[in-house]
Amino acid sequence: MRIRFTFLTLVITAFVACQVHADPWIRHTIDGSSRGADGVRTSDVNGDGLTDLTTGWEEGGVIRVYLNPGAEKAKMPWPAVTVGTVKSPEDAVFADVDGDGAVDVVSSCEGKTRRIFVHWAPTNPSDYLSEEKWQTQSLPCAEIDQMWMFCLPMQVDGKNGVDLVVGSKGTNASIGWLQAPANPRDVAAWTYHRLYDAGWIMSLIARDMDADGDLDVLASDRKGPSRSVLWLRNPGPTEAANNTPWTVNRIGATDREVMFLGVGDNQGEFAGSIIAACRGSGFALLSPPDWSLTDIPMPENCGTGKGVAVRDIDLDGHTDIVFTCENATGDKSGCRWLTRDASGRWLDHEISGPEGVKFDRIELLDLDADGDLDLITCEERTNLGVIWYENPAR
Repeated sequence: MRIRFTFLTLVITAFVACQVHADPWIRHTIDGSSRGADGVRTSDVNGDGLTDLTTGWEEGGVIRVYLNPGAEKAKMPWPAVTVGTVKSPEDAVFADVDGDGAVDVVSSCEGKTRRIFVHWAPTNPSDYLSEEKWQTQSLPCAEIDQMWMFCLPMQVDGKNGVDLVVGSKGTNASIGWLQAPANPRDVAAWTYHRLYDAGWIMSLIARDMDADGDLDVLASDRKGPSRSVLWLRNPGPTEAANNTPWTVNRIGATDREVMFLGVGDNQGEFAGSIIAACRGSGFALLSPPDWSLTDIPMPENCGTGKGVAVRDIDLDGHTDIVFTCENATGDKSGCRWLTRDASGRWLDHEISGPEGVKFDRIELLDLDADGDLDLITCEERTNLGVIWYENPAR
């Protein structure tokens, strides 16, 4: 029987990761048609109750949408459409930007492009997979020489539909928000509000951090003097519209290179906690209410941490850690999961095996409808593409 550990026990106890040998999970390819798949985002865009996907292919320069075909066909390539062609896309996310009921896609571009684009979806649902029906426009207010890395659609000012919280990297990097005008199709009328001077933004997550009823922004800043896990306090819709500053609150991990974040749900050992994959130093578990930090080591023979998520993977009622890596060269693994045994040791379990080098952020969904969570991610160095790994728990 396994023992539950309190957050205090986690904080004061050091754990050593030990490998439990297991075969890799079966990998299925959703799309391998381009180059450099760079992160996957989710939404049910056609209202069929199934979660659909979008991603940007950084080297291929295309933004693609994938419609979930259901459990019986999920192991085959998914129905897909190229919704736009842009250079150096780093992120793509679903949002009904103009409020017409058709779910659009917003892409964020780095490199020399340094723009944010809206890919307008066709209004007729039957045209959603028709490439020629999609239209792409740049938002001029974001053409301000920033390498855009991530976009979080979020209602900020309480009017005119969804706004866009955006983060960038490099010189002049920031977290800011793009304010939607009365007519969101009037791209010249969008305005940019700078909130925070950044180094390299990885995650942006909408979360009510202070329980005041509105959504704040949880973020990971990877580089520079302000690197840390942090959150920006939303001052409220009226205040935000009037350019009231958003207070910066440092949570922790200021001494390491934080990558993507995972957030605990409302139950289990990690309830309310935040975990950061850290390049070169395993994982930083930040536990409320005082955000005490627990170091969790990276298992041997893995790459460097990139994506992370916390859920019950083996259906034993305890919360596990799923992670992806960059730099998983040679025989190193790029995707594994961690659990604790009765003595408190972290045990690591294989997912990907040695195939693949540079993986990205994680989505956990039950794609084959067998009752356990499968892993969805991208791999961009060896062009495995948009992929999912079939959880063998059931």
